[in-house]
Amino acid sequence: MIIIPARIGSTRFPRKVLVEIDGIPMVVATARRGAMVDKVVVATDSQEVIEVCEEYGIEAILTSPSHPSGSDRVMEAVEILGLKGDEVIVNLQGDEPLIEPEILEKVKNRILELERPFKMATCCKKITPQEAQNPNIVKVVVDKNWDALYFSRSPIPYPRGEELEFYWGHLGIYAFSVDSLKKFVKMKGELEHIEKLEQLRVLENGEKISVVPVESQAIGVDTPHDLQKVHNFLRRKK
Repeated sequence: MIIIPARIGSTRFPRKVLVEIDGIPMVVATARRGAMVDKVVVATDSQEVIEVCEEYGIEAILTSPSHPSGSDRVMEAVEILGLKGDEVIVNLQGDEPLIEPEILEKVKNRILELERPFKMATCCKKITPQEAQNPNIVKVVVDKNWDALYFSRSPIPYPRGEELEFYWGHLGIYAFSVDSLKKFVKMKGELEHIEKLEQLRVLENGEKISVVPVESQAIGVDTPHDLQKVHNFLRRKK
């Protein structure tokens, strides 16, 4: 199942999940992408978002406004829906209207391949050194098994010599087994609060996150400038 956390009061871009993308609300555009892969449920703190989703035939449930992260909101949705421990959940942010369905499929399938008890996966794509300077684009470094070593808003690894040809940019899509998600939301850590990246609590607590390298043209919408980039991209595609 794909669960889309959609908070109405984004700090950097309030009400962004309802802005129009090619004539429809962004959360609806994102949900339609997800529906190409699996059943989709939107988890939101806003009755207005629920009504918009219902207008477009998308299932949505009301969750608490006080969750510290999207994954905590997804966990409440899992409890409301009564999902079982070994079921695979994909956490797809509501601001990914261009996400390719094949990427969601790859991240979901990675969970099915993992044999360790804690099952969590995400994905990354190549980005330029110039893009790596943007703190809104999260970077990740991985080990030889494609498990994450660290995520940061800073460019990592630091090139103390020749400039790197590319960095790995993190795409904010996560997949978990339900049991692993339950463990994740109970974890505590300091790094998450320093970088404002919830996935760091996993690494700080000694668990692993499997990272899937993908090719993607998706543009996550964190700011009004990102929204304009999405509009420009869609105009070029027409």
